[in-house]
Amino acid sequence: MKRNITTSWIAGLIALNAILLTNVQAQQSKIKMPERGLCAHRGCMDTHPENTLPSLQEAARLGAQMIEFDIQLTKDSVMVLMHDDNVDRTTTGKGNVLDLTYSYLRSIDAGVKKSEKFKGTLIPTFEEALAVLPQNVWLNCHLKGDEAVGKAAAAMLKKSGRLHQAFLTCSEKAGRAAKMQVPEVMICNGENSYRKNTAKYVDATIKMKAEFIQLLRPEAGEDRSALMKSLKDNHIKINFFYAENAQELPDLYKQGVDFVLVNNVGALLPETEKLGIETLKPVYKN
Repeated sequence: MKRNITTSWIAGLIALNAILLTNVQAQQSKIKMPERGLCAHRGCMDTHPENTLPSLQEAARLGAQMIEFDIQLTKDSVMVLMHDDNVDRTTTGKGNVLDLTYSYLRSIDAGVKKSEKFKGTLIPTFEEALAVLPQNVWLNCHLKGDEAVGKAAAAMLKKSGRLHQAFLTCSEKAGRAAKMQVPEVMICNGENSYRKNTAKYVDATIKMKAEFIQLLRPEAGEDRSALMKSLKDNHIKINFFYAENAQELPDLYKQGVDFVLVNNVGALLPETEKLGIETLKPVYKN
């Protein structure tokens, strides 16, 4: 009798979890994602310490339509936000992330080099970053590494219920590993081996059926009109790295770019509003 009760309890718990997951998925399917706009590169990196929670939260508060941040693994396989291979430039620590433990990374300051007012800011984990961001902003998760970080990041996105809004900008190896782990995860082709060859980059992105591409600045005289049409015909969202000033924005959107990465999102959001692109009103989990 006791065994039957235990079995029934477990079955009931599984059924409840399935119902809760279905409800979450239904709510997420109703979330309207931005169609165009600005991508806050490493958060508000002009005014806040890059790849930190204050930087990401400020980008969300201002109404960025997409937020980009960098993810890599520590020596003990914790996903943390850091752009450079090493921590020397942005923190009070020294050494390569892959050679450092999570415990060490949490002991150093990631804010004071930007400004004394950010003293005490920590290097965040990927999980912590996801926990503070809205549900209706695109999350451009730029992976530094290949298979290991691809699998781990995909699993985290699924666990945190962010698959409707987050995508992994990564190498082909990382993308394949991520898809093996979570088939429905969205990918932005970030393969650096051919990324500067725009025609090859576009062709490879279409063939792999990626959801996003992140084009680099064109060479002088480069005509991308046919390539842009191919991307649109294949329903691939186009990110552009990057715009230096407001004067570049109208032509980029006219060419078909969907989201433009910028280092000063707060200064440029009013300019995109003039172009008819609505600043995001962030929606958070209940």
